Parts: sequence; structure tokens; C-alpha cells
Amino acid sequence: MFSNYLFTSESVSEGHPDKVCDQISDSLVDAYLLKDNQSRLAIETFATSNRVIIGGEIRAPEIAKNDFENIVRQTIKDIGYEQDGFNWKNVEITNLLHSQSPDIARGVDANINKDEGAGDQGIMFGYACDETSALMPATIFYAHRILQNILSAVRQQKIPRLGPDAKSQITLKYVDQKPVGADNILVSIQHPQGYTQQKVREIIYPIVKATMPEGWMCPEDKFLVNPTGNFVIGGPDGDAGLTGRKIIVDTYGGASPHGGGAFSGKDPTKVDRSAAYMARYLAKNIVASGLASKCTLQIAYAIGISQPLSLFINTHNSSKSGMLEPELVKIIQELVDLSPRGIRNYLQLNKPIYRRTSSYGHFGREPDNDGGFSWEKTDLVHKLKKFL
Repeated sequence: MFSNYLFTSESVSEGHPDKVCDQISDSLVDAYLLKDNQSRLAIETFATSNRVIIGGEIRAPEIAKNDFENIVRQTIKDIGYEQDGFNWKNVEITNLLHSQSPDIARGVDANINKDEGAGDQGIMFGYACDETSALMPATIFYAHRILQNILSAVRQQKIPRLGPDAKSQITLKYVDQKPVGADNILVSIQHPQGYTQQKVREIIYPIVKATMPEGWMCPEDKFLVNPTGNFVIGGPDGDAGLTGRKIIVDTYGGASPHGGGAFSGKDPTKVDRSAAYMARYLAKNIVASGLASKCTLQIAYAIGISQPLSLFINTHNSSKSGMLEPELVKIIQELVDLSPRGIRNYLQLNKPIYRRTSSYGHFGREPDNDGGFSWEKTDLVHKLKKFL
């Protein structure tokens, strides 16, 4: 393995067209779970110029048409879209949701002869490393923080107005497999007509520099802002959006494998979501416990079957205890029930906690008092340390 190299990750803001769709889908997930925490949901959103189309399959109490549309409009308003080509007030909303297939339902539902099964087949990955305090890869961690800090400053009117649609990309230098600073940083952000490329650069440079650790800022000639020179038309009016298209942004920025399934719009019976959260929880606790400095964990499921088909753990030759991966697999299987029902109960996922996950990553966030980001807790550490 290389010791010295460059590695890059990107992030997108809450106003990116794909993230607009993720947030609409998860706002609806929260609304349905609030009415019935056993709701079954797979909600997809498509957005383009002043048009939002919502489809998918659900088994849940009905939400009145006006309430449904108000949820969508409020989400768009919160993001900040009141532009000619995409405006929360007059966007056209089409609801094409339909009932869940009974063939899917029979696989998921528990009965007297079987436990609740996985909502779909698939492979899910979790990852953690000690590059940051959040136990996340440094590239995606700082790519998210750059955009969060810029858009927060806009909302607080600390800097001149900029649009909600933005992207960041950061390339870090690694020496002996540890990040030591930025080689280059790219930010593209929507702005009002008349702003020059240089003006936007001057507005955001101090925020980006303050976001990076001391001495990590890239050289000024490698700080790139709006490389096309102009970014006035943005959001779904500039490029159509779809739920689930930013899965690498949502997870580990390319530092870890990804099983392929998206998260947003899905209730927690869908192991694409819940098992990926559990995989992150387990990987994070393994690293936080001191068992390893890096951990990749994979879980595989079949639709309708409760227990996973496989569990794989790789500590990348970073074990600090001498414990082998097969031993770790046995320990995890003893400590945690990895069935869909077991995961939901353990992480308390049947709650309206998902809108907040749908921008700036599902991982590396602070656990909330109401159960949000429960998979970021390190409360398994004391049990794992007993095996050291």
C-alpha cells in the first residue's frame, strides 16, 4: 500500500438539486413515521424547473393533499429556494405514490412462523478511521464542513448573499498514510447576477481557511472558486435532481466501499438504510474502543430473511490488540442482534429523525437527544474493551 499520496472527496450543499430531492423524500418519511412508526416507505423525488414529482411505494396512513404539499413546500422554503425557476410558493407538485406490493410485504412482515425479514437484498458497508475526532475520513469531513460553514454564514447574514446550490471538493496530502494538509480545494457556489468570480472568492476564502486545521490550507493558487466563471442559475432549475444520487457524498467520500443502495426516502425496515447505519455504528465503536485505527465492515441480506447472510470485518492491518478479524466477527454477533428488527430496536430507528440526515452526510454527526444519529454513539466501547 502507498504511504504518501493524494486523496480527494467532494460534498454538496442542501441546495444541490439531488439533495433537494433527498430532503423532500426524508421530510415525507418523517411525516409518515410521525403518523405511524411502522409505516413502510420507499419514496423517490424528481425535481426540475418549478416542478416536483414524487413516486414510490408505501404502506402508511394517508396524508391529506394540502398537508402533503405543505411538507414539500416547507422543505423547499427551508432550503432557500425563492427563485424564478424554482420557488417554494408556486412549484408544481405531483404525487404518484402507490401502495406497497403485497409480494414485498409478505417478505418483510413477521408472522407466527417467521421473524420480520429484510426489506430487500443487498450489501451494506460501514467504515471508521482515526483521521478526525468524528472517526471519519478527513477529506469528506472537511468537504462537508466547508459548505456547512459557508451556508451557515449566509443564513446568519455574516457574509453577502449567496445561493443555496453549492459543491466543494478537497484533495489532501497523506504522508505515512496520515493527512497532513490540503493540496487543493474547490468550491462552486451559486451567486446573484453581477458577482464576479473574484468577489465570490474573497467572500468565502476566510471561511474555508478557518474551517481547515492550522497549517492545512492549500496554497492560494490552488484554491479554486467557480471555475466556469459564473454560477447564477442553480438548483433544480439549472440541473434536474433525483433522490439517492449522492451516495458517496452521503457516506465516506470514496474512502470505503459502498454497497450501492441509497438511504433517503426509505423507512428503517429497508436494510439499505438501517443496516448501513448499524455497520457504521459497529465500525466506529471498534475504532473508538482502541481495537483498531481503521475498520471496514460489510453485512449482506436477502429479502424476507431476518438474519444476515454474512458479516465481514477488515481492520486493514491496523489492529492494536492482536485480535484477528474472525474473532471480532464472533464478538459482534454475540453483542448485537443484526436482524432488521434487532437493528431498529437497538438504534431506535422508528422515529421521525431522517430529514436532518439528508444533507452533509449521514455519518460523522453528533448524536441528538431525540435519537437522531444514534448510530454515531460509542456506547458499545465498554463492552468491546472487555475483549481486549
